[in-house]
Amino acid sequence: MTQLTLKKIKELKALGPSKTSDGRGLSFVIPKRGEPYWSLRYSFYGKRRELTLGKDSELSLAEARAQAENLRGVVRKGIDPLSTPSGVSGALTPSSSFNTIFQDLYDSKLKQSLKHPHIPERIYRQNIAPLLGHIPIDRITPVHIRDMIQTIKETDRPSITNKSLHLANQIFRHAIQLGLVMMNPAAAFSSSDAGGHEIPRERYLTLDEIEHAFRVFRSNAPRFSRDNYLACCLLLLLGVRKSELTESKWAEFDLENALWKLPAERAKFKRAISIALPPISIEMLTELKFRAVGSEYVFPNRRASKMPHMGKDTINRAIDSMFGIAQGKKVQPKNQLGAMEHFTVHDLRRTFRTLLSELGVTEEVAEACLNHAPGKLIKTYNRNRYFEERKRALTRLSETLYDKISPTIC
Repeated sequence: MTQLTLKKIKELKALGPSKTSDGRGLSFVIPKRGEPYWSLRYSFYGKRRELTLGKDSELSLAEARAQAENLRGVVRKGIDPLSTPSGVSGALTPSSSFNTIFQDLYDSKLKQSLKHPHIPERIYRQNIAPLLGHIPIDRITPVHIRDMIQTIKETDRPSITNKSLHLANQIFRHAIQLGLVMMNPAAAFSSSDAGGHEIPRERYLTLDEIEHAFRVFRSNAPRFSRDNYLACCLLLLLGVRKSELTESKWAEFDLENALWKLPAERAKFKRAISIALPPISIEMLTELKFRAVGSEYVFPNRRASKMPHMGKDTINRAIDSMFGIAQGKKVQPKNQLGAMEHFTVHDLRRTFRTLLSELGVTEEVAEACLNHAPGKLIKTYNRNRYFEERKRALTRLSETLYDKISPTIC
């Protein structure tokens, strides 16, 4: 097998995500998100293991090879580098940067345990890394954590501040488990020091607001694409979560029998559900089928991207644009929605639930429409998923909304 060279590594970076072997288990990894890094695969008593050595920016090719050889020697002595402090010292040390420890946590735990590991990764890269990422793990003190919290708090994002503190705690607990540090300086702080108690959003749209917003969406087709419009319509009509819709595949739909079978692996709480599709949603899905041009996804990605379906932030950014908000741009677009109170994609789901109540749909049926997990006692003794009742509720809601969001309205 041909070993890597500096020239080859440079070429690999230009090509995008990949994992290229340098031989004997050492690989150069270019992830979809984040910086390229070195990893080592080895066998320990018959089990395959993989260890992150460090980022490309922190570890040269020669250093990665030397570190890999050192770790192979550790394994030959009967020590597992992933589970003992003496083994870890060959890869991660108390002087390893906070960035390096986070990457190890991400690779060894978060990617395997979370459905959407990109969320904590984004929180770390955007909020924690610029402040603490370069500092050795054993040099970070409560003062550093306090300054980090204060800096993020000043951006007026209480939820992100709380999540950043929680993630910092995770990173230090991971370092303690690896024997790199003895104390967690983030443990001295609580949510009251960070973002405080988060008040749940209560925003929902009235029928008049729905009519106004969707009329603005239709009249701004160049900025608010047809895919975005139809996605918002379906979210309001069916009450599903954004990712459940935007990542859906045509194989889940039976348009002839007006049925969507959302599989457990894509539903929150792993609860599969069959959704009866009202006629207006069939109109929209038929149009989307034509627009998909053979893609297996209902909302294929329209841009050159490794992600095959619509991006996770696409709809929210489109809605923000209608309010005159464009993250990261100096020149903001014109506000097309006037004095209307800002709303997000998830507020459409809350609107769906509110409208069901206004239509007299019972609590049990409305919650079943949202595919909310029932209480333990109810889950044990009541297996009724209210399919027929949900079908009637969605039909009534679609009739209420038809003249406000119909795809045939000009």
